[in-house]
Amino acid sequence: MNEKRSYPRIEGNLALKLCSSDCDLVTETKNISASGAYCAVNKNIEPMTKLNMVLLVPLNKTSHKNVRKINCKGVVVRSDRVQDNGKQAYCLGIYFSEIKETDRRALMSYINSLSKPSNIF
Repeated sequence: MNEKRSYPRIEGNLALKLCSSDCDLVTETKNISASGAYCAVNKNIEPMTKLNMVLLVPLNKTSHKNVRKINCKGVVVRSDRVQDNGKQAYCLGIYFSEIKETDRRALMSYINSLSKPSNIF
């Protein structure tokens, strides 16, 4: 089966803040690509909802202290209700509708650093 995504997606937990017209939520990604993110939140956000987002991307894979703060806009393309430890949660698929190309390249660099095996002897 051929991959339809434009960018590779990896499992990864990056800090993420989502802001819509009626809520602000802080969460972390479950997986991420240079074109979108998948995360869980405790409030339903309907598909096609526009979001302002802040994503914290480590500058290298060994340290989460030095981060790049990426401000971008996204659109919810999927919202699935799930049970998470007995509590109701919603898993969101978010497409990055507006992201600076320099930020997208920084995100791609981070993703690529995690998807390649390290050269430790």
